[in-house]
Amino acid sequence: MRFARPLGLLLSAAAVVLWAFGVTVLQPLTEPIGPWSERLPGNNAYWARDLRFIAIMAVALGLVLAGRGRLRWSRPAVLLGGCWVAADVAIDRVDPIGGPATLLLAVGGCAVLGALAAALWWSERGTSAAAGRGAPSAGGRGTPGAAERKALTGAACVAGVLALVAAGIESPTDREPELHPGALATAALLVVLTVAAALAAAPVRSRARVGLAAGLAGAALLGVGLVRAVAPGTRLLPEMVLGAVLLTGVTVLAWDWPDGRPSWRHHALAALAALVGPMAFLLVTAILMLVVLPIGATFTALAGNSPIHAADSDLLISLCGLLAGCGMALLLAWPTAEKRR
Repeated sequence: MRFARPLGLLLSAAAVVLWAFGVTVLQPLTEPIGPWSERLPGNNAYWARDLRFIAIMAVALGLVLAGRGRLRWSRPAVLLGGCWVAADVAIDRVDPIGGPATLLLAVGGCAVLGALAAALWWSERGTSAAAGRGAPSAGGRGTPGAAERKALTGAACVAGVLALVAAGIESPTDREPELHPGALATAALLVVLTVAAALAAAPVRSRARVGLAAGLAGAALLGVGLVRAVAPGTRLLPEMVLGAVLLTGVTVLAWDWPDGRPSWRHHALAALAALVGPMAFLLVTAILMLVVLPIGATFTALAGNSPIHAADSDLLISLCGLLAGCGMALLLAWPTAEKRR
């Protein structure tokens, strides 16, 4: 698992850059012109906000990967994500625009990320030195322990569902040419995070698993491109297929292989869950947010943006993706056969 730490930090830093680009370049494209009611935005108008929030979630997931699933890294990663969302809302009120603002936010975000990673690494090193040479699961260089494997598999599930959300996000304001690059880059980053976390959760990193990881990453990246190539409004079926391939691949990579080969009966059940589960969870969470807790409108007001037209809905798709990913983690983050039984 030596690849996990540098790759996780690299992917987190790339997510920071995507976030900065979304704040200063993509967000201004979604701002309506004029305060008049007939110009109020409609459904999915603030797609740039969702892409930014997904990028922030990718920062946290990258830290979980860098920490190899250890709780010492996962808790600060979640806390950082929450604080980063609050900072994003405050920055959105200022409306920064242009290249210098992008550079400033990217450098500042990477500095915060680097400082937290350095503090966690130093704390981990000090604990290891005080305790002596501990078990591999504690030191992070050998086979991951059961708790770490479950955390990494869960992170892979969350990243996989967020990749679907990013790949299928749409714009009602004829901004698809600007939306495509951001959606493609964000979804591709999450695909790599998904595969890397699943491979890190494997009990052993064999040549067969590495080959499967490379094939899965290539197929999923191709699937992301195909989803974006389909016309808006008709992406449901390709998204479901992409989710089935990506999340089933997570189980093949992360779960135990009894007798040296995958338990295809278990993976067949996982494939069924991966086909229908993400969209079912997304639908349920979307309905709950629209009916019970209209949190999207709250974020819009806090950021000082124009409210969504009364005839439409202000849905925070990124949060739906996060909750749906957690739901899929509850179903699929059982890497050991004993726990699945």
